[in-house]
Amino acid sequence: MREFIDGATAIARGALDAGCNFFAGYPISPATPLLLHMIRELPKTGGIAIQAEDEIASISMCIGAAMTGRRALTATSGPGLSLYSENIGLAIMGETPLVIVDAQRMGPATGGATTPGQGDVQFARWSTSGGYPIIALAPSNVAECYSLTRCAFDLAERFRAPVFLLTDKEMFLSMSTVNVNSYAYPPVRARLPAEALPAGAPGLRPEETFLPYRFDPLAAPPPFSPYGGEHIVRFTGSSHDEHGLLTKDPAKVGRLNEHLWRKIEDHADELALVKADMQPGAHTLFISYGITARAMQEAVQTARLAGRSVAALTIQSLWPVPERAILAALAGIERIVVAELNLGDFRREVERIVYRWAALGRRILPEIVGINRVDGELVTPGQFIENVLP
Repeated sequence: MREFIDGATAIARGALDAGCNFFAGYPISPATPLLLHMIRELPKTGGIAIQAEDEIASISMCIGAAMTGRRALTATSGPGLSLYSENIGLAIMGETPLVIVDAQRMGPATGGATTPGQGDVQFARWSTSGGYPIIALAPSNVAECYSLTRCAFDLAERFRAPVFLLTDKEMFLSMSTVNVNSYAYPPVRARLPAEALPAGAPGLRPEETFLPYRFDPLAAPPPFSPYGGEHIVRFTGSSHDEHGLLTKDPAKVGRLNEHLWRKIEDHADELALVKADMQPGAHTLFISYGITARAMQEAVQTARLAGRSVAALTIQSLWPVPERAILAALAGIERIVVAELNLGDFRREVERIVYRWAALGRRILPEIVGINRVDGELVTPGQFIENVLP
Protein backbone atom coordinates (compact mmCIF):
# COMPACT_ATOMS: atom_id res chain seq x y z
CA MET A 1 0.00 0.00 0.00
CA ARG A 2 1.18 3.51 -0.79
CA GLU A 3 0.26 6.92 0.55
CA PHE A 4 0.85 10.50 -0.60
CA ILE A 5 2.30 12.40 2.35
CA ASP A 6 4.67 15.22 3.33
CA GLY A 7 7.40 15.23 5.93
CA ALA A 8 5.52 17.46 8.38
CA THR A 9 2.64 14.99 8.53
CA ALA A 10 5.02 12.07 8.96
CA ILE A 11 6.79 13.85 11.84
CA ALA A 12 3.47 14.63 13.52
CA ARG A 13 2.37 11.01 13.17
CA GLY A 14 5.69 9.77 14.52
CA ALA A 15 5.42 12.10 17.51
CA LEU A 16 1.88 11.00 18.33
CA ASP A 17 2.81 7.33 18.01
CA ALA A 18 5.82 7.95 20.28
CA GLY A 19 3.49 9.14 23.02
CA CYS A 20 3.93 12.89 22.57
CA ASN A 21 1.25 14.58 24.68
CA PHE A 22 2.42 18.21 24.73
CA PHE A 23 3.30 20.60 21.93
CA ALA A 24 4.01 24.31 21.98
CA GLY A 25 5.15 26.34 19.00
CA TYR A 26 4.94 29.66 17.22
CA PRO A 27 4.11 30.10 13.52
CA ILE A 28 7.24 30.33 11.38
CA SER A 29 7.85 29.19 7.81
CA PRO A 30 8.37 26.40 6.99
CA ALA A 31 7.63 24.79 10.40
CA THR A 32 4.04 26.06 10.74
CA PRO A 33 2.36 22.94 9.26
CA LEU A 34 3.57 20.86 12.22
CA LEU A 35 2.10 23.39 14.65
CA LEU A 36 -1.24 23.25 12.82
CA HIS A 37 -1.23 19.47 12.67
CA MET A 38 -0.52 19.09 16.38
CA ILE A 39 -3.17 21.67 17.33
CA ARG A 40 -5.69 19.67 15.31
CA GLU A 41 -4.68 16.14 16.30
CA LEU A 42 -3.15 16.22 19.78
CA PRO A 43 -6.35 17.06 21.70
CA LYS A 44 -7.97 13.99 20.13
CA THR A 45 -5.56 11.81 22.13
CA GLY A 46 -5.89 13.76 25.36
CA GLY A 47 -2.78 15.85 24.77
CA ILE A 48 -2.23 19.60 24.88
CA ALA A 49 -1.16 21.77 21.94
CA ILE A 50 -0.52 25.48 22.32
CA GLN A 51 0.27 28.29 19.89
CA ALA A 52 2.49 30.36 22.16
CA GLU A 53 3.03 34.10 21.96
CA ASP A 54 6.60 33.68 20.70
CA GLU A 55 9.44 31.20 20.34
CA ILE A 56 10.88 31.81 23.80
CA ALA A 57 7.53 31.03 25.40
CA SER A 58 7.18 27.92 23.21
CA ILE A 59 10.32 26.16 24.39
CA SER A 60 9.80 27.41 27.95
CA MET A 61 6.37 25.77 28.03
CA CYS A 62 7.86 22.54 26.66
CA ILE A 63 10.57 22.45 29.33
CA GLY A 64 7.97 22.98 32.06
CA ALA A 65 5.66 20.35 30.59
CA ALA A 66 8.50 17.83 30.22
CA MET A 67 9.54 18.24 33.83
CA THR A 68 5.99 17.49 34.96
CA GLY A 69 6.13 14.19 33.09
CA ARG A 70 4.82 15.13 29.63
CA ARG A 71 6.48 14.04 26.40
CA ALA A 72 7.09 17.41 24.79
CA LEU A 73 7.73 18.54 21.22
CA THR A 74 8.36 21.94 19.67
CA ALA A 75 9.13 23.05 16.12
CA THR A 76 10.73 26.11 14.58
CA SER A 77 13.14 27.27 11.88
CA GLY A 78 16.52 29.00 12.04
CA PRO A 79 15.40 32.43 13.36
CA GLY A 80 13.31 30.72 16.03
CA LEU A 81 16.21 28.48 16.98
CA SER A 82 18.16 31.67 17.72
CA LEU A 83 15.50 32.58 20.27
CA TYR A 84 15.47 29.03 21.67
CA SER A 85 19.18 29.27 22.46
CA GLU A 86 19.11 30.21 26.14
CA ASN A 87 16.44 27.65 26.96
CA ILE A 88 18.29 24.92 25.07
CA GLY A 89 21.05 25.48 27.60
CA LEU A 90 18.48 25.28 30.40
CA ALA A 91 17.23 21.96 29.03
CA ILE A 92 20.80 20.63 28.91
CA MET A 93 21.59 21.73 32.47
CA GLY A 94 18.21 20.60 33.85
CA GLU A 95 18.47 17.28 31.93
CA THR A 96 15.09 17.78 30.31
CA PRO A 97 13.80 15.20 27.79
CA LEU A 98 12.60 17.27 24.83
CA VAL A 99 12.39 16.96 21.02
CA ILE A 100 13.11 20.07 18.93
CA VAL A 101 12.25 20.03 15.21
CA ASP A 102 14.18 22.53 13.08
CA ALA A 103 12.71 22.93 9.59
CA GLN A 104 15.72 24.69 8.10
CA ARG A 105 15.46 27.45 5.54
CA MET A 106 18.01 29.53 3.69
CA GLY A 107 19.53 32.24 5.88
CA PRO A 108 20.87 34.17 7.69
CA ALA A 109 18.20 36.28 9.44
CA THR A 110 14.87 36.14 7.59
CA GLY A 111 16.76 34.81 4.58
CA GLY A 112 14.59 32.74 2.28
CA ALA A 113 11.60 31.89 4.42
CA THR A 114 10.18 29.58 1.76
CA THR A 115 13.52 28.33 0.44
CA PRO A 116 15.29 25.10 1.46
CA GLY A 117 18.59 25.19 3.28
CA GLN A 118 20.82 23.17 5.59
CA GLY A 119 22.59 26.04 7.29
CA ASP A 120 21.75 25.14 10.90
CA VAL A 121 23.97 22.06 11.16
CA GLN A 122 26.69 23.75 13.21
CA PHE A 123 24.21 26.18 14.77
CA ALA A 124 22.21 23.36 16.36
CA ARG A 125 25.40 21.87 17.82
CA TRP A 126 26.76 25.13 19.20
CA SER A 127 23.52 27.05 19.74
CA THR A 128 23.96 27.58 23.47
CA SER A 129 26.67 28.49 25.92
CA GLY A 130 29.02 25.96 27.47
CA GLY A 131 29.79 23.80 24.44
CA TYR A 132 28.07 20.69 25.79
CA PRO A 133 27.08 17.99 23.30
CA ILE A 134 23.65 17.51 21.82
CA ILE A 135 21.98 14.80 19.75
CA ALA A 136 20.75 15.70 16.26
CA LEU A 137 19.12 13.41 13.70
CA ALA A 138 18.48 14.18 10.02
CA PRO A 139 15.88 12.27 7.96
CA SER A 140 16.53 11.95 4.22
CA ASN A 141 13.02 10.86 3.17
CA VAL A 142 9.45 10.95 4.41
CA ALA A 143 9.55 7.45 5.91
CA GLU A 144 12.59 8.47 7.95
CA CYS A 145 10.74 11.61 9.11
CA TYR A 146 8.41 9.20 10.87
CA SER A 147 10.97 6.70 12.19
CA LEU A 148 13.60 9.23 13.28
CA THR A 149 10.95 11.23 15.13
CA ARG A 150 10.20 8.12 17.16
CA CYS A 151 13.93 7.60 17.61
CA ALA A 152 14.34 11.21 18.78
CA PHE A 153 11.72 10.71 21.51
CA ASP A 154 13.41 7.49 22.60
CA LEU A 155 16.81 9.17 22.83
CA ALA A 156 15.37 12.15 24.69
CA GLU A 157 13.98 9.73 27.29
CA ARG A 158 17.10 7.61 27.46
CA PHE A 159 19.56 10.47 27.89
CA ARG A 160 17.33 13.05 29.57
CA ALA A 161 18.42 15.63 27.02
CA PRO A 162 17.06 17.79 24.20
CA VAL A 163 17.20 15.96 20.86
CA PHE A 164 17.09 17.83 17.55
CA LEU A 165 15.41 16.64 14.35
CA LEU A 166 17.03 18.65 11.55
CA THR A 167 14.95 18.74 8.42
CA ASP A 168 14.30 21.48 5.84
CA LYS A 169 11.62 23.27 3.88
CA GLU A 170 11.71 20.82 0.98
CA MET A 171 11.50 17.73 3.18
CA PHE A 172 8.85 19.32 5.37
CA LEU A 173 6.43 20.51 2.69
CA SER A 174 6.97 18.43 -0.46
CA MET A 175 4.52 15.59 -1.04
CA SER A 176 5.94 12.13 -1.72
CA THR A 177 4.49 8.74 -2.52
CA VAL A 178 5.65 6.37 0.20
CA ASN A 179 5.35 2.63 0.50
CA VAL A 180 3.68 2.08 3.87
CA ASN A 181 5.75 -1.08 4.36
CA SER A 182 8.91 1.06 4.29
CA TYR A 183 8.10 2.68 7.64
CA ALA A 184 10.25 1.56 10.57
CA TYR A 185 8.85 1.53 14.10
CA PRO A 186 11.73 1.88 16.57
CA PRO A 187 10.57 1.39 20.16
CA VAL A 188 10.25 4.38 22.47
CA ARG A 189 11.25 3.59 26.05
CA ALA A 190 9.65 4.82 29.24
CA ARG A 191 11.48 7.24 31.46
CA LEU A 192 13.86 5.76 34.00
CA PRO A 193 11.65 5.69 37.08
CA ALA A 194 12.60 7.23 40.39
CA GLU A 195 13.16 4.95 43.35
CA ALA A 196 12.54 6.32 46.82
CA LEU A 197 15.40 6.11 49.27
CA PRO A 198 14.73 5.10 52.86
CA ALA A 199 14.09 7.94 55.27
CA GLY A 200 17.30 9.08 56.86
CA ALA A 201 19.51 7.52 54.18
CA PRO A 202 23.03 9.03 53.98
CA GLY A 203 23.13 12.27 52.04
CA LEU A 204 19.40 13.01 52.24
CA ARG A 205 18.00 16.17 53.72
CA PRO A 206 15.23 15.65 56.30
CA GLU A 207 12.44 16.44 53.84
CA GLU A 208 13.80 14.22 51.04
CA THR A 209 13.26 10.65 49.94
CA PHE A 210 14.78 11.10 46.45
CA LEU A 211 17.86 12.72 44.89
CA PRO A 212 16.78 14.23 41.53
CA TYR A 213 20.31 14.56 40.11
CA ARG A 214 21.96 11.43 41.40
CA PHE A 215 23.95 9.67 38.66
CA ASP A 216 26.34 6.76 38.90
CA PRO A 217 28.35 6.19 36.77
CA LEU A 218 29.09 9.63 35.30
CA ALA A 219 27.80 8.66 31.86
CA ALA A 220 24.39 7.55 33.17
CA PRO A 221 21.39 9.92 33.21
CA PRO A 222 19.65 10.35 36.57
CA PRO A 223 16.25 8.73 37.17
CA PHE A 224 13.21 10.91 36.61
CA SER A 225 10.54 12.00 39.05
CA PRO A 226 8.03 14.56 37.75
CA TYR A 227 7.16 17.81 39.42
CA GLY A 228 3.96 17.46 41.37
CA GLY A 229 4.68 13.80 42.09
CA GLU A 230 5.63 12.05 45.27
CA HIS A 231 9.15 13.45 45.59
CA ILE A 232 10.67 16.84 46.14
CA VAL A 233 12.28 17.86 42.83
CA ARG A 234 14.29 21.03 42.27
CA PHE A 235 15.15 22.54 38.90
CA THR A 236 17.80 25.15 38.15
CA GLY A 237 19.94 26.40 35.31
CA SER A 238 22.87 26.95 37.68
CA SER A 239 25.55 24.49 38.74
CA HIS A 240 23.97 22.21 41.30
CA ASP A 241 24.53 19.15 43.43
CA GLU A 242 22.55 15.90 43.41
CA HIS A 243 19.79 17.55 45.47
CA GLY A 244 19.33 20.21 42.75
CA LEU A 245 20.73 22.85 45.14
CA LEU A 246 23.13 25.50 43.87
CA THR A 247 26.78 24.87 44.67
CA LYS A 248 30.23 26.27 43.98
CA ASP A 249 32.03 23.23 45.36
CA PRO A 250 34.67 22.54 42.64
CA ALA A 251 34.39 18.78 43.03
CA LYS A 252 30.59 18.79 42.65
CA VAL A 253 30.58 21.34 39.83
CA GLY A 254 33.27 19.44 37.93
CA ARG A 255 31.45 16.14 38.39
CA LEU A 256 28.18 17.63 37.11
CA ASN A 257 29.73 19.17 34.02
CA GLU A 258 31.71 16.05 33.17
CA HIS A 259 28.48 14.07 33.50
CA LEU A 260 26.64 16.36 31.06
CA TRP A 261 29.43 15.74 28.54
CA ARG A 262 29.99 12.03 29.09
CA LYS A 263 26.35 10.91 29.12
CA ILE A 264 26.31 11.66 25.38
CA GLU A 265 29.93 11.49 24.19
CA ASP A 266 30.58 8.15 25.89
CA HIS A 267 27.70 6.71 23.87
CA ALA A 268 28.63 8.30 20.52
CA ASP A 269 29.13 4.97 18.75
CA GLU A 270 25.74 3.71 19.95
CA LEU A 271 24.11 6.90 18.70
CA ALA A 272 25.62 6.62 15.20
CA LEU A 273 22.98 6.18 12.50
CA VAL A 274 24.14 5.89 8.89
CA LYS A 275 23.13 4.12 5.69
CA ALA A 276 26.24 2.75 4.01
CA ASP A 277 26.06 1.81 0.33
CA MET A 278 29.56 0.52 -0.36
CA GLN A 279 30.91 -0.97 -3.59
CA PRO A 280 34.15 -2.94 -3.99
CA GLY A 281 36.77 -1.04 -5.94
CA ALA A 282 35.16 2.35 -5.49
CA HIS A 283 37.56 5.29 -5.40
CA THR A 284 34.88 7.94 -4.83
CA LEU A 285 32.81 8.23 -1.66
CA PHE A 286 29.71 10.42 -1.57
CA ILE A 287 28.58 11.73 1.84
CA SER A 288 25.35 13.59 2.39
CA TYR A 289 22.29 13.93 4.65
CA GLY A 290 18.72 15.18 4.59
CA ILE A 291 17.13 16.27 1.33
CA THR A 292 20.51 16.31 -0.46
CA ALA A 293 20.91 12.57 0.10
CA ARG A 294 18.03 11.96 -2.32
CA ALA A 295 20.05 13.37 -5.21
CA MET A 296 23.06 11.39 -4.01
CA GLN A 297 21.14 8.11 -4.09
CA GLU A 298 19.92 8.78 -7.63
CA ALA A 299 23.46 9.69 -8.71
CA VAL A 300 24.82 6.42 -7.30
CA GLN A 301 22.31 4.41 -9.34
CA THR A 302 23.07 6.40 -12.49
CA ALA A 303 26.84 6.07 -12.06
CA ARG A 304 26.68 2.33 -11.50
CA LEU A 305 24.45 1.79 -14.51
CA ALA A 306 27.15 3.56 -16.49
CA GLY A 307 29.74 1.14 -15.13
CA ARG A 308 31.37 3.58 -12.71
CA SER A 309 32.14 2.40 -9.20
CA VAL A 310 31.07 4.69 -6.36
CA ALA A 311 30.29 4.36 -2.64
CA ALA A 312 27.80 6.42 -0.63
CA LEU A 313 27.21 7.23 3.03
CA THR A 314 23.95 8.81 4.18
CA ILE A 315 24.35 10.42 7.59
CA GLN A 316 21.24 10.16 9.77
CA SER A 317 22.86 11.19 13.07
CA LEU A 318 24.72 14.45 12.54
CA TRP A 319 25.60 14.89 16.23
CA PRO A 320 27.51 13.23 17.74
CA VAL A 321 29.35 12.82 14.43
CA PRO A 322 29.48 9.10 13.48
CA GLU A 323 33.27 9.06 13.24
CA ARG A 324 33.80 5.31 13.13
CA ALA A 325 31.24 4.86 10.37
CA ILE A 326 32.95 7.54 8.28
CA LEU A 327 36.38 6.02 8.81
CA ALA A 328 35.07 2.52 8.02
CA ALA A 329 33.95 3.77 4.60
CA LEU A 330 37.40 5.04 3.57
CA ALA A 331 38.98 1.78 2.36
CA GLY A 332 40.35 2.40 -1.14
CA ILE A 333 38.79 5.88 -1.34
CA GLU A 334 40.76 8.59 -3.15
CA ARG A 335 38.09 11.31 -3.30
CA ILE A 336 35.38 12.21 -0.76
CA VAL A 337 32.49 14.35 -1.98
CA VAL A 338 30.36 16.02 0.71
CA ALA A 339 27.16 17.62 -0.58
CA GLU A 340 24.98 20.01 1.43
CA LEU A 341 22.85 23.13 1.13
CA ASN A 342 25.36 25.35 2.94
CA LEU A 343 28.99 26.32 2.48
CA GLY A 344 30.54 23.29 4.12
CA ASP A 345 29.08 22.91 7.62
CA PHE A 346 29.37 19.13 7.79
CA ARG A 347 32.33 18.92 5.42
CA ARG A 348 34.49 20.53 8.12
CA GLU A 349 33.61 17.60 10.40
CA VAL A 350 34.57 15.11 7.71
CA GLU A 351 37.83 16.98 7.12
CA ARG A 352 38.61 17.01 10.84
CA ILE A 353 38.09 13.25 11.11
CA VAL A 354 39.88 12.28 7.90
CA TYR A 355 42.86 14.62 8.35
CA ARG A 356 43.49 13.24 11.85
CA TRP A 357 43.08 9.67 10.59
CA ALA A 358 45.62 10.29 7.83
CA ALA A 359 48.09 12.04 10.12
CA LEU A 360 47.99 9.46 12.90
CA GLY A 361 48.32 6.52 10.53
CA ARG A 362 50.66 8.20 8.04
CA ARG A 363 48.17 7.40 5.34
CA ILE A 364 47.68 9.08 1.98
CA LEU A 365 45.07 11.77 2.46
CA PRO A 366 41.99 11.43 0.22
CA GLU A 367 40.94 14.54 -1.64
CA ILE A 368 37.89 16.10 0.04
CA VAL A 369 35.63 18.30 -2.07
CA GLY A 370 32.28 19.93 -1.43
CA ILE A 371 29.14 20.32 -3.47
CA ASN A 372 27.51 23.38 -1.98
CA ARG A 373 24.46 25.41 -2.95
CA VAL A 374 23.10 28.50 -1.20
CA ASP A 375 21.13 29.90 -4.14
CA GLY A 376 17.78 28.41 -3.12
CA GLU A 377 18.07 25.45 -5.49
CA LEU A 378 18.67 21.79 -4.67
CA VAL A 379 21.84 19.84 -5.39
CA THR A 380 21.33 17.75 -8.53
CA PRO A 381 22.43 14.15 -9.28
CA GLY A 382 24.55 15.54 -12.10
CA GLN A 383 26.64 17.54 -9.65
CA PHE A 384 27.54 14.30 -7.88
CA ILE A 385 28.34 12.43 -11.09
CA GLU A 386 30.70 15.20 -12.21
CA ASN A 387 32.87 14.34 -9.20
CA VAL A 388 33.20 10.57 -9.73
CA LEU A 389 36.77 9.49 -10.34
CA PRO A 390 37.27 7.29 -13.40
